[in-house]
Amino acid sequence: MSGICLGIKLRQAGLESFTIYEKGDEVGGTWRDNTYPGLECDVPSRFYSYSFAPNPDWTRYYSPGAEIEDYLVRVTDRYGMRDHIRFGTEIAEACHEDGLWRLRTEDGELIEADLFICATGILHHPRYPEIEGLESFLGACFHSARWDHDVPLEGRRIGVIGTGSTGVQLISELAGVAGRLDHFQRTPQWVFPALNPPYRGVTRRLLRAFPELNAIGYRFWRAFFEYGIGRAVVEDGPQRRLVDRLCRWNLSRVKDPELRRRLTPPDEPMCKRLIVSGRFYDAIQQPNVDLVTEDIQRVEPGGVRTADGRLHELDVLVLATGFEAHAYMRPMVLVGPGGLTLEEAWADGVRAYRTVALAGFPNLFLMLGPHSPVGNQSLIRVAEDQADYIVRWARMLRDGVVAQAAPTRAATDAYNTELLAAMPNTAWLTGCVSWYLGKDGFPELWPWRPERHEEMLAEPCLEDFDVVAGSAAVAAPVGR
Repeated sequence: MSGICLGIKLRQAGLESFTIYEKGDEVGGTWRDNTYPGLECDVPSRFYSYSFAPNPDWTRYYSPGAEIEDYLVRVTDRYGMRDHIRFGTEIAEACHEDGLWRLRTEDGELIEADLFICATGILHHPRYPEIEGLESFLGACFHSARWDHDVPLEGRRIGVIGTGSTGVQLISELAGVAGRLDHFQRTPQWVFPALNPPYRGVTRRLLRAFPELNAIGYRFWRAFFEYGIGRAVVEDGPQRRLVDRLCRWNLSRVKDPELRRRLTPPDEPMCKRLIVSGRFYDAIQQPNVDLVTEDIQRVEPGGVRTADGRLHELDVLVLATGFEAHAYMRPMVLVGPGGLTLEEAWADGVRAYRTVALAGFPNLFLMLGPHSPVGNQSLIRVAEDQADYIVRWARMLRDGVVAQAAPTRAATDAYNTELLAAMPNTAWLTGCVSWYLGKDGFPELWPWRPERHEEMLAEPCLEDFDVVAGSAAVAAPVGR
């Protein structure tokens, strides 16, 4: 999604000499790789769209995954991005030498580039649980991001491990399909009650007939999201209290007191990524669904053995266990001037300059990099803000104003100090363990209002960078 966004922004700026390397065989990132039943976005559809490419044909308030993938494919084709994409090409190594980035693909091809951007996303390396005997299971077993659509589900005994957004969406969808459904829960999570009604045909026809209505819808849903959840997680105010009440009210709909107790999280709402679902609590109360809270002891050929000695016999085992959220561009090897590796730069924890650049790595930029507002903003909005910022640097490079630039360590340290000082105000540090947390125990998230990210990236702050001036800067000093 972010690579497509950047490519379009580069073309709109008159920059045509670029190539997007995609390891898959189609565009779409997480929406290409994830195809599990019940998949949908948890950001309103009209805001989970490129601002420059509205989609009047969304069928629901929260888009199904297949619709988002179709949207990304259509945008790619509409803006001629396929001419710039090399599919099935994974970059294994990138080294900065003699003022250039030298890339090596998995197939051994060598490529040179003046500017290198890592638009590799954050949720694309599946995380598999370390459970004894997992490989011994005789039924079908797969990660939710590698769904096997050849496996029949109707009337089968299905187990789902994982209680994040994916697990909740799977339980909500499979409860009406499985003969028996076991939901293996390590820790319960809060679920925000959000209805997902369809957009009627007349709405879609009006949006097609009057395109300006799409912009109005985008602005409305952006304000709805940014002033609601977007602020609730980073400010202790009325939004946070409202979300808290709605989550607790939603849980109160579980009639059985014992089941409700087992579904009650020990932490505060939004400490972990807030799950959005209007169906989960109805599904978990179905007679063919069992919430399993005993620890998993091991997996056996016939099913899952829990600590109470019970064997949960299964035909299908689904691992909804998330992703390696802190991998970023890894396992790609990244080496800066003088041999500085990414692993050395991040030895004490993942950090960047204003979410988009790394000290010691010139002419390198990131999209959805460390501390991007992935927990309180639409990722498409984040990508647009970062793409606009990167394009400004690309223009200076093209025009000869700048030959090389990397953020200084002092500017990077000052930014990260300010960032960490703001973290205690967020809901993410109210007493839970989540995939948000980095090696230092702090969330790799944006601790301020979401709109501040756009403001911060509005213009490059050249005094924060080590800049090598280009030929066009000889007559006039480099400035903003």
